[in-house]
Amino acid sequence: MMAPLTGAKQVLMDVFDAELALDLAEREGATILHGFEAHWLDLLVAQEKRPRRLKMRLGTLPSGVESTVPIAERVQDVFGPTMSGFGMSEVWAFVTASNPAHTREQRVNASGYPMNDYEFRIVDPETGVEQPVGTPGEIWIRGYAITSGYWDKPEATAEALDADGWLHSGDMGMMRPDGHLVFMGRYKDMLKVGGENVSPAEVEAYLRDMPEVLDAAVVAYPDARLAEVPVAFVIPSGTAEATEDDLIARCKGRIASFKIPRHVIYLDAFPMTPSGKIRKVELRAMALDTLGEAP
Repeated sequence: MMAPLTGAKQVLMDVFDAELALDLAEREGATILHGFEAHWLDLLVAQEKRPRRLKMRLGTLPSGVESTVPIAERVQDVFGPTMSGFGMSEVWAFVTASNPAHTREQRVNASGYPMNDYEFRIVDPETGVEQPVGTPGEIWIRGYAITSGYWDKPEATAEALDADGWLHSGDMGMMRPDGHLVFMGRYKDMLKVGGENVSPAEVEAYLRDMPEVLDAAVVAYPDARLAEVPVAFVIPSGTAEATEDDLIARCKGRIASFKIPRHVIYLDAFPMTPSGKIRKVELRAMALDTLGEAP
């Protein structure tokens, strides 16, 4: 919306391609680039292969999740400053956002400051008790742009919207002492390994730090004893090679045993949504197809 409001030029792409995106940005003199972490990771690789002379003065990169922070840090150094934010379709757009005046740490490690006329609560999803600053819980939002419901889905509407107008987002987050929100992932993506909560983002961040790994996505795989265990899908970096056993062995002694992926599956690319988010539902189905049903 800022482009029409300010008379700015927009350059749109039918399908995202990092090489073409950077070529367009260089040719058109783009000063603002938008993307999620998957876009920026591809842009980093493309810029490293063939550097372009860019004029970017600001980018958008929703950050805060552990797996996103290392990518956001690299983007600051390679491309320039980015702003973070949190939003979802049910709230129309961003409801928290950082700006260039915020520190690099805030723009990289958090998901923005609450925007005007929105209320936030961080609530324990099991007890309904509001959580103090620094304690994770489900993000609840109330404000003027919250959806009135899902089309022809009264049960889903009743589950997401309570009588007081609070949208129960299904997202995990926490408020920091500086007032910034941190988005920590979807509750439905959390793994429950033998009763222990495992954040996929934490394991993904550790895997991404390995030189052999360009990108990683962790999903649940059913297990007869532990209910579910982590499985990692990995896109190799191409600069070095490592076997499945190598990557798993390197996790031992460095992260808790219940967080270590039981299997590593290599892919050339992840299934993505049009907006650049990994389709983890498809990865879970792919794990079952590749590894078979749990005993």
